[in-house]
Amino acid sequence: MNYAIFAAAALAEIAGCFAFWAWWRLEKSPLWLAPGLLSLVAFAWLLTLAEADAAGRAYAAYGGIYIAASLCWLWLAEGVRPDRWDLFGAAICIVGASVILFAPRGA
Repeated sequence: MNYAIFAAAALAEIAGCFAFWAWWRLEKSPLWLAPGLLSLVAFAWLLTLAEADAAGRAYAAYGGIYIAASLCWLWLAEGVRPDRWDLFGAAICIVGASVILFAPRGA
C-alpha cells in the first residue's frame, strides 16, 4: 500500500511544483498557483498515510519513488523520453526505498 500512497503523493507534489514552475518560468497566469497549492496540501496529507514508524523514514523512502515518478512526468507531461541511465538510476532508487521500508527493524 505504501507504493500506491507514495505514487499518489509524488503525482500531487510534482503537479503542485509544476504549477509554480508554469507560473514563474513559463509565464502562465497566477491562477495556476491555486491548484498548485491544493496539490501540495494533498501531497503532505498523503505522506501522513504511509505505514512507517517515523516521519523521516517515510520521507526517505518516498524520495526514491519520487525520483521514478519525476521521470514519468518528464516523459508524459514534458515529452522528453528518459534514457537508460535515467531508468537505471530510478531502479536503484526504488530498490533503496524498498530497503528502507521493508528492512526488519530490531529493538
